[in-house]
Amino acid sequence: MSKKADFLKSIQGLNEQDLRSRLEEDKLRLKKMEFAHAISPLENPMTLRSLRRDIARLQTQLKNKQEQA
Repeated sequence: MSKKADFLKSIQGLNEQDLRSRLEEDKLRLKKMEFAHAISPLENPMTLRSLRRDIARLQTQLKNKQEQA
């Protein structure tokens, strides 16, 4: 299975509070990675892209949960 499908399955069962906490955690991790990349290049800069996409997926899932409630 692809990483995207695995990620979507892992966030499918989370409630709103868990999604929010995971979203904040990933945003903080992205900031740290971007700062580290500015100082010295990351070994794999594509991790920044995948993290940004994961954050977008979390935001979408959170929005869907809020609309259902």
